[in-house]
Amino acid sequence: MTSKPTVIVLGGCGFIGRSLVTYLVENDITEEIRVVDKTPPQMAWLNERHNQAFDNKKVEFCSANLINAASCKNAFTPHPATGRTWDIVFNCAAETRPNQTEAVYKEGILKLSMNCANEAANVKVKRFVELSSGCMNSSEKVPQREDCKTEPWTCVAKQKLKVERELETLSDALPYTVVRLPIVYGLGDKRYLMPRIIVAAIYKYLNECMKLLWNDSMRLNTVHVDDVCAALWFLALNPNAAGELYNIVDDADSTQGTISDILSDVFSINVDYFGVVMSNLTKLSLSDTVSDVNDKHMTPWAEICQKNEINNTPLTPYLDEEQLYHKHLYLDNTKLKTLGYVFKVPKLTRDHVMEIIEDYEKQKLFPKSLMF
Repeated sequence: MTSKPTVIVLGGCGFIGRSLVTYLVENDITEEIRVVDKTPPQMAWLNERHNQAFDNKKVEFCSANLINAASCKNAFTPHPATGRTWDIVFNCAAETRPNQTEAVYKEGILKLSMNCANEAANVKVKRFVELSSGCMNSSEKVPQREDCKTEPWTCVAKQKLKVERELETLSDALPYTVVRLPIVYGLGDKRYLMPRIIVAAIYKYLNECMKLLWNDSMRLNTVHVDDVCAALWFLALNPNAAGELYNIVDDADSTQGTISDILSDVFSINVDYFGVVMSNLTKLSLSDTVSDVNDKHMTPWAEICQKNEINNTPLTPYLDEEQLYHKHLYLDNTKLKTLGYVFKVPKLTRDHVMEIIEDYEKQKLFPKSLMF
């Protein structure tokens, strides 16, 4: 690539997508950026920084339903003003809403990703980067490498594994790279760490101890979205990453305990655990347990938002059943670091949590009365 590359960010209005667009704009490392999403930026709850990036003259928005083959093909057409084709494609698009049917996840992940991969092969992109899930195998003792046995435990991960295998069949036609992600946090997060933050805030409001299933040692590995974006770009430009799979995870070895300790400090609440024996009893009726948990959280959340005159917010304390499984998200990042990537954010801290909350409060999406 003699000049700066041209880039498509599929699912570019989502949490990781908007962060990637912002990273590319702020570092001035691309010639052109096409953001593809079915949700327009004006309806995506972008903060001020993300809005500024999307307003950059290099950024072009394309509305598309990537499940539809014709719409997907349109997303890959050359730039209308310059006629340039696309060098790098990042696929951040996927159906991630909780409690959907298997058919919905299959269409919104497997079909969508392969539509995009096939079209990327047709237009001969130089690199296609697929964002996958780190929920591929639960292990408490040993961090899972990229070649671990696969027993995915979430609906998203099950379909993403199928995508990984399908991409292998395109290796001759498409230079691709796959990344597996743990819990990603940072500005714009709504579904990874944010529900836990909101639940902790609710226990501050209730003036109660936050008691969690399982124990403090359950592995819940993390990575800052800034590292995800920087690593994605690093891999997209590295010829040795073609046809390879990488875990993007920090060195913190985060657990339910380390995360909860930070939330306890932020909101001045006590945290306790039911323990493995008691928590195992919930397996007999986990759906009922999840329903009870959400009932306890959703009602006060609505009250708090009403008191703070917040009539509409994308934030929610809702937890789906998969988030309460006793599964260890424990990943090994040796392969990525061996390739030469150096992590910029070593671990989740109190300041990171406060930054996320303050950003949403500034947008009037998080109740000011719950601020520290």
